[in-house]
Amino acid sequence: MAKGKTALLAALAAFIAISSGCSGADERDPAADGVIEVTTTIGMITDIVKEVGGERVRVTGLMPAGVDPHLYKATQGDIRRLEQAEIIFYNGLHLEGKMAEVLQEMGKKKPAIPVAENIPKERLIAAAPNSGTEYDPHVWFDVELWMIAVEAVRDGLAAIDPGYGDFYARNAEDYLAKLAELHRYVQEQINSIPERSRVLVTAHDAFGYFGRAYGIEVRGLQGISTASEAGTKDVTDLRDFLVERKIKAIFVESSVPQDYMQAVVEGAREKGHEIVIGGELFSDAMGEEGTPEGTYIGMVRHNVDTIVGALK
Repeated sequence: MAKGKTALLAALAAFIAISSGCSGADERDPAADGVIEVTTTIGMITDIVKEVGGERVRVTGLMPAGVDPHLYKATQGDIRRLEQAEIIFYNGLHLEGKMAEVLQEMGKKKPAIPVAENIPKERLIAAAPNSGTEYDPHVWFDVELWMIAVEAVRDGLAAIDPGYGDFYARNAEDYLAKLAELHRYVQEQINSIPERSRVLVTAHDAFGYFGRAYGIEVRGLQGISTASEAGTKDVTDLRDFLVERKIKAIFVESSVPQDYMQAVVEGAREKGHEIVIGGELFSDAMGEEGTPEGTYIGMVRHNVDTIVGALK
C-alpha cells in the first residue's frame, strides 16, 4: 500500500516537472482554443459541469458508473488527465479518500475546486467517530445542498473564462431551476409514504442528507465510508432492527456489493420475518452514460421512485 502510494506521488511529481518545462502551457489563456479542458471525479459533478459549461467545456470524468469513490485509486492515466486539465472539480470532504493527496498536489498548480466544501459547515452532517472524515461527504442527496455545488462550478468556470461569465451564469440559473423543481418532487413523493413506513435501509450510510432533508429515517449496514467492511455484529444488529420494526423492504446499491444485504435478508427469514430487496439505488455513482439514471436528476428521480414504490 505504501509502495503504491509512493509510486503514485512520484509519477505525479514527474508529470508536474515535465509540464513545467513545456512552452508556457500554464501561462496561456485556458480557453484560447474555445474549449476548456475539465477533469472531474464523480459522475454527479461531471453532470453539473456539462450543464453549466455547455459547449465551452470538454469534461472528463474519472469515475464511471458503478465505481465506489471511497475505494477508488488513481491510475497513471488519471494523473495524466488531471495534469492535462485546465480546471479540476471534485467533491472533497474525504469522499475521494485515496485520491486526496493527488488532488491537493494538483491544486498547487491549477484550480482544483472541492465543490462540497463550499457548503457552510453548519449545514453538514458530522461523521461518526473513527469514520476517517469529519463530515458526511454525500451532500448530493439533499438537492438544495447540491445547488451550492452548482454555484461552485459556475464560479470556477467564470474565474478562468471571465469573458463567458454571463454564459455560465445563465446555464447555472436554468439548471438550478430544474433542481428546485426536483427538490419539490422528492419531498412530495416521500410525503406520500405512510409515516410509519418511512424507513430507508441501505448497504452503507450514504443517505443521511436525504433522510434529514425529506423526513425519512435512514439506516445503513456499513458506515459513511465503504472502506470499512461490515462485520457479523453489524449484520445481526440490522437484522434485529428490521425484525423488531417489521420492516418489509431494504435496498441495495449499484456501487456496493450485495452479499451483506443478502445475509441480512436470510437472517431475518430465519427469525420468521420476510424481507424483500426493494430495488437498487444509486448512491456514490450514477447510472450508465446515455441512460436517464446517467444524469443527476434522473438518478435522484430513479431513487425516489424506487423507494416510494417499495415502501408504499
